[in-house]
Amino acid sequence: MPPSGDVAVVIPARNESSRIAATVAGAAGLPGVDLLIVVDDGSTDDTAALASRAGATVLRHDRNRGKAAAMETGAEAIRLLEATGAPLGAHHARHLLFLDADLGETAAAAGPLTEPVRAGTADMTIAVFTERVRQGGHGLVVGLSGAGIERATGWRPAQPLNGQRCLTRAAFELARPLAAGFGVETALTIDLLRAGMRVTEVEVPLAHRATGNDWASQVHRARQLADVARALAAREPAARALGVRPGRLRPGRR
Repeated sequence: MPPSGDVAVVIPARNESSRIAATVAGAAGLPGVDLLIVVDDGSTDDTAALASRAGATVLRHDRNRGKAAAMETGAEAIRLLEATGAPLGAHHARHLLFLDADLGETAAAAGPLTEPVRAGTADMTIAVFTERVRQGGHGLVVGLSGAGIERATGWRPAQPLNGQRCLTRAAFELARPLAAGFGVETALTIDLLRAGMRVTEVEVPLAHRATGNDWASQVHRARQLADVARALAAREPAARALGVRPGRLRPGRR
């Protein structure tokens, strides 16, 4: 059986005052979770105050540095807490569960994501949402990411951009430095599969806020597209050098 406190939650957040408290409350009760950190990535609203009030440890970036930077900040804080807060000889590296700040109360259903990692049967899990929220986009970014992962590894995940993931500390460290911005999920999947890590998809009844069709949403998608394209471009030469062909790697689905 895994130890009772072997999972730390990291929630990157920016201007999520409407949902952050519910997300923190839901995630705090997950099995194995005994550390929960919200990284406020340059919010201009009261995200940080609400997260702290809900019980999270809050770290703040004074400016928006992007999702990957927030993930690294949270993971590093957990490493330092583990190193300084444990009795001599009792230190253990927690698994890292990354959740989006806008999950709200559905965050309480993220437990199955941790199970394969805690059991030692996977190095990273990727969520597949069973509750699909209609999106305002046209699937261009998802398609680019999925096709790029398949080209690089031979496997195409169902939801390649899903940010709900649980990793062992060893897997996270192997993937550092993380790809910038919104390319982080695409790069994580490619880098860990190429390193021989075990990646498993897990269906979970989570849901986040749908992206709309307004100007801000379109700008957001353009940034996603650019970040994913950069992450894939950086990995294309390695794919050719390794001679990767479709079918070489076959992760599972739970």
